Amino acid sequence: MAAKTNPAARAASARSPLLTPRALGRATLERQLLLRRSPMSAKEAVSHLVGLQAQNTKPPYYQLFARLEGFDPAELSALMGSREVVRIVTLRSTIHTHTADDALTLRPLVQPARSRELKMFRQGLGGVDLDRLAAIGRELVEERPRTPKELREALLAQWPGADPQALTVAARCTLPLVQVTPRGLWGRSGQVALTTAEHWLGRPSEPTPAPDATVLRYLGAFGPASVKDMQMWAGLTRLQEVFERLRPRLITFRDEHGVELFDLPDAPRPDPDTPAPPRFLPEFDNVLLGHADRTRVIPPRFKGRNGNGNQAYGSVLVDGLLAAIWRFGAPGQKPGGQGTVTVQALGRLSPAEREAVTEEGLRTLATMGPADPAAHDIRFAPFVDFGD
Repeated sequence: MAAKTNPAARAASARSPLLTPRALGRATLERQLLLRRSPMSAKEAVSHLVGLQAQNTKPPYYQLFARLEGFDPAELSALMGSREVVRIVTLRSTIHTHTADDALTLRPLVQPARSRELKMFRQGLGGVDLDRLAAIGRELVEERPRTPKELREALLAQWPGADPQALTVAARCTLPLVQVTPRGLWGRSGQVALTTAEHWLGRPSEPTPAPDATVLRYLGAFGPASVKDMQMWAGLTRLQEVFERLRPRLITFRDEHGVELFDLPDAPRPDPDTPAPPRFLPEFDNVLLGHADRTRVIPPRFKGRNGNGNQAYGSVLVDGLLAAIWRFGAPGQKPGGQGTVTVQALGRLSPAEREAVTEEGLRTLATMGPADPAAHDIRFAPFVDFGD
């Protein structure tokens, strides 16, 4: 049973200082390295941010470019090549780019969520011994990296009556599978091939850690935040008791709805009027997905406008808030043409804001786009008014 907040704590929470969405947004942007580019190394940033969401291979590079001073994609690519960072399913059952240390600790931490996920596929796993499946799967992928198709077909040979998709999910949920390079390297292509984190990194996973340290790291990168915020970010449940255990080490605030927010005492909370320059973020950027209540970065009227189901668009932050979406390619054409970026505003941008967005877009292309600067172009699609 989840721990309940004691009466004294509830009373203290009611007296906690109020933080507006703008104040929360500035605090989060500061910790997400989005108020100003940080001199951190790529590896330091991946660790500080507790990983980068990475369903696709390029977004982690764009996430770091938006955050780091002088970032070169080759830096992250080299870390992947040397196995200092890896692509692995962790938080929210989603592929993330993590440091090797985090891959070996966060995956055991979220294993209960992977086990719950597996229960949704139990009808397709009738007669399948999951321990035996994990043992066979581990032997296969540690013999040599296997594509999902190869792994699925080998498991179907053992359990021909099982649902093929369920077998694939079972392997992903019971084993800490990483995507091996060249998949994920900058400027390279490669199909998904899998092995275990332990085999790829040459050392065993850590014992399942207590979540306390991860809570503190989450607050350092995403706070101030509620229990529900962290549960949404991590894909875990029953974290109230962890926050209660940590309460003596934390301070509390409340949002405009009265929700209790926890934070590290010495964490930065900038003035709400601190300037926030435009940033081009890739689909599924950390800052857009790190909270249950996302109004600190996504205005309520723009909720869902930067994606449609599993289709997500790049997001442009203006004054710290989602204000536009972006993609490669010219207006009216299919996505492509890596030298041209099309921006579609979700609300009206002032001339100064359009100029600042254009400058940041060109800055992004200078590092992340084609080598020829003459090919770089920022275009604005017709304005779409989603209302106030």
